[in-house]
Amino acid sequence: MKRQIVAFSLLTLLIAGAHAQQPKPAAPAQAAGRQNLAALRGVAEQYLQTQSAGLPGSVSVKVGAVDQRLSLASCPAPQAFQQPGARPWGKTTVGVRCTAPSAWTIYIQAQVSVTAEYIVAAVPLAQGQPLEQGQLTVLKGDIAAMPNGIITDVAQAIGRTPLVSLPAGTALRLDTLRSRPVVQQGQAVQLVSRGSNFSVSSEGKAINNAGDGQVAQVRTKSGIVVSGTARSGGLVEIVL
Repeated sequence: MKRQIVAFSLLTLLIAGAHAQQPKPAAPAQAAGRQNLAALRGVAEQYLQTQSAGLPGSVSVKVGAVDQRLSLASCPAPQAFQQPGARPWGKTTVGVRCTAPSAWTIYIQAQVSVTAEYIVAAVPLAQGQPLEQGQLTVLKGDIAAMPNGIITDVAQAIGRTPLVSLPAGTALRLDTLRSRPVVQQGQAVQLVSRGSNFSVSSEGKAINNAGDGQVAQVRTKSGIVVSGTARSGGLVEIVL
């Protein structure tokens, strides 16, 4: 009986020792070597906040979820970017990429709302008629959901002329208005010719209306017609 007890005790010690020597199971997935996906959403959000910093009004950024099935190598400095021509507001997409030590790229959906005041026609606007303040009113909404060029300051619209007639309630855009002329047809203008080491001024008469930066044609005192760039103050620049 004593032999059985001793044998059983020895067997128990051997089994316990064997278990003690077995290696512990490896930690799942080696988390330290995989990219934190939530951090990539933060990179995209920071990028959009920076890109929209100069927009008027209140900016709200919502970044979509990242597919949790992705398994990406850890990246010390992921970089956010957008495709050329993409808008950093409204419904948009941000790419996040890593170049080292492993190269990968993912794309994340986002929604950027910009709540701001914008200018609307208070009355029907006639084509070609300069806008006055009494014809305009101000509304507030998400301008990121509107086309590019929405006017947010009344001063940007006053004096400009609609390219087409617009009904009341139309949100005004820069591309639907002709800029206020700084040079008008028949106006006496100063013609300035500039070269690398000289500048020559003369007088002439404008043949057409032109806004700041637009092409103005001028007839000189000698009867020659030249073209230059209209500037405020009745100037027309010619760069030689």
